[in-house]
Amino acid sequence: MGEIVFTGGSVFDGTGREPFPGEVVVRGDRIAAVRPGHSPAPEGATVVDCAGATVMPGLIEGHAHLTFPSAVGHLEPGFNPPVDVSFFGRPPTAEEHLALAERNARILLDAGFTSAYSAGSLTPGNVEVQLRDRIAAGETPGPRLRAASFERDNNPVRHGAENTTPTGVARFIAEQAALGFDSVKLLLSNDDVFVPGGSMQTQYTAEQAAAAGAAAREAGVWLNCHAQNPESIKLAVRNGFRSVYHCSYADEEALDLLEEHKDELFAAPAVGIMWANVHEAEEFGIDRAMAERMGSVAQLEAQTALYPEMRRRGIRVLPGGDYGFPQNPIGRNARDLRLFVDLFGYTPAEALVAATKWGGEVMGMADELGVLASGHLADLLVVRGDPARDVALLQDPSNLGVIMQAGRFHKHTPLR
Repeated sequence: MGEIVFTGGSVFDGTGREPFPGEVVVRGDRIAAVRPGHSPAPEGATVVDCAGATVMPGLIEGHAHLTFPSAVGHLEPGFNPPVDVSFFGRPPTAEEHLALAERNARILLDAGFTSAYSAGSLTPGNVEVQLRDRIAAGETPGPRLRAASFERDNNPVRHGAENTTPTGVARFIAEQAALGFDSVKLLLSNDDVFVPGGSMQTQYTAEQAAAAGAAAREAGVWLNCHAQNPESIKLAVRNGFRSVYHCSYADEEALDLLEEHKDELFAAPAVGIMWANVHEAEEFGIDRAMAERMGSVAQLEAQTALYPEMRRRGIRVLPGGDYGFPQNPIGRNARDLRLFVDLFGYTPAEALVAATKWGGEVMGMADELGVLASGHLADLLVVRGDPARDVALLQDPSNLGVIMQAGRFHKHTPLR
């Protein structure tokens, strides 16, 4: 296909500037031009009429779990800890798990997410690596992916005492890098879902976390972590972790560290699952009392108090809400943007920047992804209306007239 011109509507370029009447020109897999106003299309160009719509960058999921089993239209009630974990009594084979992940990837792309940064695989093995590579080769549709290892705690009973020493932790990082993962996920803190008071239990020592940081640098992989309590957050920041998930109970010292290193790291609250547990999960066995026992009520309240301060300090906070549970299935991911606005005080435009520009940065592709600019990859959406004023528009797939990834139409449906 030759040149494609998206014209007649507004452009939100992802930088945070106000949407403006303009057009976007795509040539091959790249954006050739982003310009104000409207010009006659060159002869032979494909013209996409965007009247009444906004052209914007593709969304980027900052906390993806594509190997989790629940997606829109495909709910798995047996993966719902602590209520029901029967899924693990009948685990899929590696081939079945890859097929499940491919299904989820397609559903996430259908929702307008053209890239995704993984927050951890569900099981050991390299299913996410295979998924990433199949998407990159064009063998299956899905968001461009940064693959992450399974989520490792540091329990000596589970892993063996030798493997939980600093040397053992470093060896684990090297092993995951050798499997081809882009990042390695550690559970620096426990969680209330697994054990009462778990969010306040730190699972790695300073020496173990330092060994992980050094091993990751040597292997050329990033580190991600689940970190709820102040000490686990501080361990992450001091040892070069790239993505720090949840951060629900950060104290002033942890906030100061996050702010000091805000150009080196990202936070992601995973507010979607907390909201679902507290408000939408009764049919899955999570009533208010269960949500309180799981820590979801306390975490949602803590995050609602904390994240406006993180916003004020300029810490890069990414949407991405632990989607993949039956009460919070993959495909509803755009809901996080509305929660950023309603709970954390972000403007709609700020929430969009977090899901586009900052997403490109966490992917390590800031010079190619996340904003509409000449020379960048042509990952873009055409959205009915103005999502920079109403991010809830993105929750309805029927509002997505175009989903383009690297210059190829994944979806092209007239909006009028």
